[in-house]
Amino acid sequence: MTVYRSLKHIYAQVIDDRTGRTLAAASTLSKEIRDAVKALPKKAAAEKVGELVAQACLSRNVKKVAFDRNGYLYHGRVSALAAAARKAGLQF
Repeated sequence: MTVYRSLKHIYAQVIDDRTGRTLAAASTLSKEIRDAVKALPKKAAAEKVGELVAQACLSRNVKKVAFDRNGYLYHGRVSALAAAARKAGLQF
């Protein structure tokens, strides 16, 4: 799972390294949570993205991933996303 964050949004993707295909993706712009995260603080929105990407992975029988923070510090929104994904059942 790789994470990208901008000033306004956060994105998470689960990529199969062998084939280079994206297995699951979620962001604050995903239509499932877009309206719900508008009023939330950025850290709470990152938690919602973590839950959503974990649900997408588990629906595709992906239970274990490697976490790539993409050079961002494991702090704030990045750690909130990771903690929410773990809480939702994803292992890394």
